[in-house]
Amino acid sequence: VEEKSNLLIFDLLLITHFKQYPQGINKIYSYFECRRTKGSQFNEVVFFGLQYLLKKYLTGRVVTEEKIEEARLFYQMHFKQAVFNEDGWRKLLEKHDGRLPVRIKAVPEGTVVPRGNVLFTVENTDPSFYWLTNYIETLLVQMWYPITVATISREFKKILAKHLRATSGGVAGLELKLHDFGYRGVSSQESAALGGAAHLVNFCSTDTVAGLLMTQRYYSCPMAGFSIPAAEHSTIISWGRNREKEAFEQVLDQFPSWPVSVVSDSYDIFNACRNIWGDKLKEQVMERGHDSCVMIRPDSGDPAETLLQVLKIFEECFGSSLNSVGFKVLPSYLRIIQGDGIDLTSLDQILQKLSDEGWSAENIMFGCGSALLQKLNRDTLSCAFKCSYVETDGKGMDVYKQPVTDPSKGSKRGRLSLRRNSDGLMETVEEGAGKPEEVWLVP
Repeated sequence: VEEKSNLLIFDLLLITHFKQYPQGINKIYSYFECRRTKGSQFNEVVFFGLQYLLKKYLTGRVVTEEKIEEARLFYQMHFKQAVFNEDGWRKLLEKHDGRLPVRIKAVPEGTVVPRGNVLFTVENTDPSFYWLTNYIETLLVQMWYPITVATISREFKKILAKHLRATSGGVAGLELKLHDFGYRGVSSQESAALGGAAHLVNFCSTDTVAGLLMTQRYYSCPMAGFSIPAAEHSTIISWGRNREKEAFEQVLDQFPSWPVSVVSDSYDIFNACRNIWGDKLKEQVMERGHDSCVMIRPDSGDPAETLLQVLKIFEECFGSSLNSVGFKVLPSYLRIIQGDGIDLTSLDQILQKLSDEGWSAENIMFGCGSALLQKLNRDTLSCAFKCSYVETDGKGMDVYKQPVTDPSKGSKRGRLSLRRNSDGLMETVEEGAGKPEEVWLVP
């Protein structure tokens, strides 16, 4: 059984809070949302990742005598005074066997929710441990990361679906159109796991093994994503510049029955496409089928211009046909994967330029790395965790913040619920006014 990290040695900001609450307080109720902001690129969010954080860090016996002692010594050295809530944690160990008396209610994972709505709430279930609710705030606010990745990934999917429908008449193969190249571009193994899994909410194409393992372990999914054999620059240039054709041929020979991706810009992408793929290896390429197609990967230059030139070269060498809506498609044994310079803006621009030149989005797959998993932060979706209700001596009170210098940071009031209104739109009901039968938040 994996030993859980010491939750007691966590965020220094939170350590002294238990001394700051009003006398007689017995309940703290807080919530998490992605605030609505003017002019935001994203109006909806995809809720994902809570199950992992709960199972990994918060469930079971997370407090022990050894952890209490470790924390006591740590904070004594850090603050140079006794500010650690040793008595509180020891009472929790004795009364609840080290388990956390906290209730978390959340929207089901995978749900798409408009910005500005409550996504989950947190409250203590034992009056003696009111300080626990916001003690675990830092951990729970890290939900910003999988939520943001899942949201961005969905935006990629919307763009791809739009262009696929326009240029092919449908969305066949959409779930494979964006490949996760982000493993090496993130800050840690855990980031790769959380971000990689969040992408798999929308697609099933990935090279980020950490995300696959996380979905197996924490979401009981046997295999959430797939990949194909792929060449890398080292496996091509190790043959030397004069044997680029032999390097390509080796990939074809080693994987005769699978789709393969072959990076082809090590020297001259246009020469490689015209004189090697379109001439010297033309017969070997044409012998392959849809289930063993060759995917040529440009990896430098202006993405749209490079793709258009490559498509024109392949059309000259292999021909093309028109699909049901009049756009050009390469033979099924030949496709292109573009993994360089891809983000939400460039993807839309690339596909529009290809469409303007008569090419269907069917011809291209895309890979994305840091723009999918790393070029984002907590402010991308304005994620916040705030207290909205307290009880003192058994009497409830709705609480909120309302900064005069920034109205957008005003917080919600009271106990919250999430429901669909008469127009079918999700909305948050404040001040405990929600009806139980309408509530979307579940424990």
